[in-house]
Amino acid sequence: MTPAIKDPAQEEALPVFDLNRHTARLLMNEPFFAALSRRIDKRSTTALPTAGVMVDPQTAQFVLMYNPEFFEKLTDVQKLGVLKHEFYHLVFEHVTGRKPEGGLTKIDNICMDLAINSHLRGELPDMCCMPGEGPFEWAPLGKTYEWYKANYPKDEENEDGEGGEGEPGEGEPGDGTGEGGQPGEGGSGNQPGSFDDHSGWGEVDNTINEIAKERLKEGIKKAAQEASQAGSWGSVPAGCRDNILEGLRSRIDWKKALRYFVKTTQRANKRSTVRRINKRFPYIHPGKKVQRTAKIAISIDQSGSVDDEMLGLFFDALDKLSKIATFTVVPFDTEVCEDHVYEWKKGQRHKKERVRFGGTCFNAPTKWVNERNFDGHIVLTDLCAPKPVNSKCKRMWITTKQYASRPYFDTKEIILAVD
Repeated sequence: MTPAIKDPAQEEALPVFDLNRHTARLLMNEPFFAALSRRIDKRSTTALPTAGVMVDPQTAQFVLMYNPEFFEKLTDVQKLGVLKHEFYHLVFEHVTGRKPEGGLTKIDNICMDLAINSHLRGELPDMCCMPGEGPFEWAPLGKTYEWYKANYPKDEENEDGEGGEGEPGEGEPGDGTGEGGQPGEGGSGNQPGSFDDHSGWGEVDNTINEIAKERLKEGIKKAAQEASQAGSWGSVPAGCRDNILEGLRSRIDWKKALRYFVKTTQRANKRSTVRRINKRFPYIHPGKKVQRTAKIAISIDQSGSVDDEMLGLFFDALDKLSKIATFTVVPFDTEVCEDHVYEWKKGQRHKKERVRFGGTCFNAPTKWVNERNFDGHIVLTDLCAPKPVNSKCKRMWITTKQYASRPYFDTKEIILAVD
């Protein structure tokens, strides 16, 4: 019997490495990183030569971008090491922390990696910089990014000015390559360096960066709880564990986050005006004036969980946002009280009287808002009710510190604590 002839294209096609299918296996003995990993999106791309974590500027979510071809060539030990390396960037706030004026340099990127790789000896590809080895013999183990940068040898700093992170127009941005080099190679030799992608760090809007930091803290907090319940943090050193727990105590500026939410829901309304020059047809057609505004629904839980103090703080913050949005107040419990829906104006005192006295159902206000032309939806509540149906517009939850730390349901939507 003649064997079937295979299509050469099919024969050469190999299954693409999918990190999502391997993460649970790789992190089996790492309870903390496994819990953190479940809260981070992972997307394959060939735009990066290796991997990198970043903040999605649209959703304020953290994303791990990875090159499947790069991962497929690694051993399981190295795959795990690279995963932990990226997660450490988040834990150490390298992605969301304050950046040097003028942006990150090659030395900054190397020093960040030195701080991380101290905890990953023998777990990373050879391209990675390692304290105490090769050109980094001067660097002791276990120091911080700030220490390595302050003590980076001046002569080596000058020599490292070319290649490494790549000059503008050479290699991929922030990929640790020189012209025509591979990740971790300098432009003139195979010197270990920052092997992963750090581009885009510190370039997102300040407010979305704050939201991302708060989300990360919540994710780290839950991961720490899961690790403690499991009785092990895996390979996380005790010193790192203490620093992680200490870092969870700082808080987000909820007013800035609220302003960012309102601004990102705005729609652009264009109208013609002779006061502006048409750049395409000057002095022939009138110019365009763009006015951005948003129509926001504010659903207030009437079950008794939202007190007057919280409402006062919230509406005081709205006063400063009245020029960029209009707000409609929607009281609800298990139903929306349509007779008491009203449009809030700047300086107007919120109505303190309770108009409903039942339980709480988030489906009621969500469906009410979905049926109308709103750009955003803010819900003031204690979050003690089942997860609602999906919202057609962007939705945010506002509650107190007590309830923000333990919502009744999991959500990737923004939760702010008023304090």
